[in-house]
Amino acid sequence: MNKSESKYFNTARRMNEALLQLLEKKEFDYITVKEICVKAGVNRSTFYLHYENMNDLLEESLAYIYSRFTDKYKTFAVDGETIKTCKTEELLLLTPQYIFPYLSLLKENRKLFMTSISKPHIFRISNSFNKTYREIFDPILERFQVPPEERKFLLVFYISGMHAVIVEWLKGGCKEDTAYIADLLIKFAIPVK
Repeated sequence: MNKSESKYFNTARRMNEALLQLLEKKEFDYITVKEICVKAGVNRSTFYLHYENMNDLLEESLAYIYSRFTDKYKTFAVDGETIKTCKTEELLLLTPQYIFPYLSLLKENRKLFMTSISKPHIFRISNSFNKTYREIFDPILERFQVPPEERKFLLVFYISGMHAVIVEWLKGGCKEDTAYIADLLIKFAIPVK
């Protein structure tokens, strides 16, 4: 990366962080480009060099948070070869090891995620879900011998339920302990025998 690229990305990072800080104080729809620029220490023309509008900044801020988050997850990475060869017990992705860091990220960035939930076109959860489904969930469900025609519906069932629990927790201000919510999600996802 050359010096001008580094400067460009540093400026974008400052604007992402400015948005995150402002979201702690006010609703997204009331945050102005001017406030972002003042907080980030850039001028208005710099903002428009990077983004067309505030929604573009919101989308990039989500990507910024997720990239910081996925860096933490690299130690838990599940690849196609591991899925094919490991023990089936190791394929359970809804464990404290996976869910607790995710819930912690959501809690730390509650305002950002609540904003993104209210703007699903920006959140683009379906894009990341489809990629994750193809690369991770489908091969895991195949190992568990779930019939192909049932896989998509099984995942939608579980993910929709988990999403609803998480949204309810976020809406309530994350008053319940993160470990408690993680335990609930695991309990709900594992069928009682």
